[in-house]
Amino acid sequence: MTAPTIYSSAAGLGLYRTSDQPGLWPYRGQVAAVGIGHSPTLRNWDGDPQTSVGGWAILAIRRAIEDAGVAPGEVDGLVLDSSTSTGAFWPRDLPVPEDFLAAFQQTGNPLDGLVQLSPEWLVKNMPELTGLKFVMLATNCMSMCVAAAMEAVGRGMGAVVLAVKGWHNIPGRYGQRGASQQDTVAGPGKYGQALAGPPVYGFAQQFQRYLHKYGKTHDMMAPFVVNSRANGLRMPEGYWAQHRPTPVTTEDYLQSRWIAEPANLLDNDIPIHTAAAYLFTTADRAQDLRQPPVYVLGHASGGHGSGDSYAGFRARSTIHTLEEVQECAATTARRLYESAGISASDVQFENAYDGFSLFHPFWIEGFGFFGVKEGECLDFFQGDISIDGPTPVSPSGGNIGSGRTRYWLWTDTIQQLQGRAGERQVKIDARLGVCGGPVPMFSNYAAMSKDPV
Repeated sequence: MTAPTIYSSAAGLGLYRTSDQPGLWPYRGQVAAVGIGHSPTLRNWDGDPQTSVGGWAILAIRRAIEDAGVAPGEVDGLVLDSSTSTGAFWPRDLPVPEDFLAAFQQTGNPLDGLVQLSPEWLVKNMPELTGLKFVMLATNCMSMCVAAAMEAVGRGMGAVVLAVKGWHNIPGRYGQRGASQQDTVAGPGKYGQALAGPPVYGFAQQFQRYLHKYGKTHDMMAPFVVNSRANGLRMPEGYWAQHRPTPVTTEDYLQSRWIAEPANLLDNDIPIHTAAAYLFTTADRAQDLRQPPVYVLGHASGGHGSGDSYAGFRARSTIHTLEEVQECAATTARRLYESAGISASDVQFENAYDGFSLFHPFWIEGFGFFGVKEGECLDFFQGDISIDGPTPVSPSGGNIGSGRTRYWLWTDTIQQLQGRAGERQVKIDARLGVCGGPVPMFSNYAAMSKDPV
């Protein structure tokens, strides 16, 4: 096996569509999603080397390959995010367990496979991937990995490309890092997140402004959160379905304690330990595989930048204003619709990211899903948003319904269009869905369809 080329930045290769008026995606309908692989989930890592984030990333990759029905040697591209947590950090004075070190081929960094994933570590520990031409690093989120994998197949960099994302959550106090861990804080952080504490702080401010601007109340979010958990409990891959299969009621939501008012506990996702992978290939190759192909009509990014940089929209201050967030979401929508050659009226269901429930309305309004305009989403939530109705919202359940991963939305969109979403299968004849994430200021979205054109 020839060593694959390692690309340190998908953005540096210009794989994201980050500009206004991007034009129709040149590879519209020529790229297909065909395989899905999930590891189990845990609230925290249990110490078993095989359930480490590296062990479960390998398991997810192997399951995606098996699900698609390709041979491991056919995989010629792999896209991953090396970071595997937003707040669970290995203590500096804690030695890496010897049984973990003995279980895998190691690189020069003993934390590889434990609290991070490097291309070198995955290649060393997956010798069956004999056809790998490249391994590529993407930034921050499964949506970035997926977009880069789609684009790589379209450009002919690889014919069978996997996107993989792992999340570790080791025991200990979550989120104790960076500025919030220091006695004093210098720089812009002292005016914002470091002082406030919880990550939801900025979105809580934006949502408070939203409620004031449009004359709404926080209680009007209850149907969305209740629906998200209900959908998540129908996703066997998800954390709540596997470990705590209890619905959330409206009363639960209204009585939940504040984290950063108007964001309560149930408006926040729960950090978990897990991994997932998706396999993309050419539309021609997909015809002969195990699962029905789901065609990519286009993808686009809600950020800016090219060349060696890719960043989200920059705020004028330490926290984006409501109006800036709304414009970010609307810009993402315009770029995606042009890229895919569709309009809002063509979309039958949406799986927009929801790490905090409070910004899901910004996505629905920015994209104009179901004809919803700015200021109207909370009223819309009072209607039928279930998988049984004509306007299914977040049928995956998202992070709110299944735990923090940023990838349930991709799993569900692919499964819905393949007709294998099980109890979550929407009742309408859904032929086109939109999904993506993470947040309005920094995102990648795709339009996916049962039909190639």
